[in-house]
Amino acid sequence: MLSVHTCPLATLGGKDTGGMNVYVRDLARELGRRGIGVDVFTRSQDEHQPHVKHDLGYGNRVVHIPSGPESPMPKPEIYRHLPEFVGGVREFAALEGLHYDVIHSHYWLSGVVAHELQKFWHAPTIHMAHTLGVMKNRIALRPEEREPAVRLKVESQILDWADRIIAATQAERSQLELMLQADTRKIEVIPPGVELSTFHPIAMAEAKERIGVPPTDPMLLFVGRIEPLKGLDTLLRAMKLLRDRQAMPGHLCLSMIGGDASSSPAQESAEMERLRALRDELGVGDVVAFLGKRDQDTLQNYYASAHAVVMPSHYESFGMVALEAMACGAPVIASEVGGLAFLVRDGETGFHVPDRDPEALCGCLQRLLDDDDLRRRLGAQAAEYAKGYAWPLIAEKIVTVYESVLDDEATR
Repeated sequence: MLSVHTCPLATLGGKDTGGMNVYVRDLARELGRRGIGVDVFTRSQDEHQPHVKHDLGYGNRVVHIPSGPESPMPKPEIYRHLPEFVGGVREFAALEGLHYDVIHSHYWLSGVVAHELQKFWHAPTIHMAHTLGVMKNRIALRPEEREPAVRLKVESQILDWADRIIAATQAERSQLELMLQADTRKIEVIPPGVELSTFHPIAMAEAKERIGVPPTDPMLLFVGRIEPLKGLDTLLRAMKLLRDRQAMPGHLCLSMIGGDASSSPAQESAEMERLRALRDELGVGDVVAFLGKRDQDTLQNYYASAHAVVMPSHYESFGMVALEAMACGAPVIASEVGGLAFLVRDGETGFHVPDRDPEALCGCLQRLLDDDDLRRRLGAQAAEYAKGYAWPLIAEKIVTVYESVLDDEATR
């Protein structure tokens, strides 16, 4: 398995850590439970960390391959070091005498590596994009938010190189077909899964005690990377409208998990700096808290403490946060875009709102803050709905794809 630009064991909320990390980690663990050996190859970003980690369990490993400086770097720069990464993976496999039956790549950088390894190993490749550059460029408002031309070119090529493409939703399948002219015979629609042993309903009072929130204080929650496509300015403006309408309950807090809240102003990302300034400009600094990164295994307490988990994104290929939140019994308010339009059931597990619409978002927030019965009902339905995405069910579908490409390979 290839996850070049980000390690599946990394703490969530950083610039390049999010749903894909969780997907790769939890899929590898579920495959291990089934007796399927997995090595996940990722680029080494810290020379002081062991190059091989066994934290996936079941004998499965994360292998950190030095390629370029062992420090974080922008993804276009990583692209230049991919030949070194390919060489490192080949050397590791040769020294250990390993034979891999299937190559499963995640994100466009990994797709390039998969193509090169396929030439040497003659193993079938499966690719999952997780996000598409063409879609990110459609919603970009500023030049610095646009994806580089090399990504767009490579993502189109990967669709020809790979034996199978896994799309998270029917929406993504349509995007691959219409915008990138993908061969639909190669595409399998399989959503990500959720680890129900971690994400499950917890009594709100108990969850709040664990994270230090007073039991009677209402909390709204955002979890994700701090970047423009997450639509956080819309959420901040909705909070101002709540206050202007005098609909904000006492001691309300919007907790925002993501980014690095401990950074000095000089080290903060441009987006975090912009959002802090907007928060203060809107006069909601007393009710909006940037909490920084949080370990994946503590998130269930934040989800279970929330009156609502809010995802005002401009684009999401799926929306892992929404699935985790629903599994914990939290209703989700999400933009009606991409995978979120399929995952969140409007009026059943949460609410859809139009993209970039603070008024609509404010209205949904107000409904859930004012009506505990509605919140509990949507939360209970969300938890039940999320059971259909349990990792054992999803991994079974992935294994079927592996078996299919292996059968095709044997026939050839």
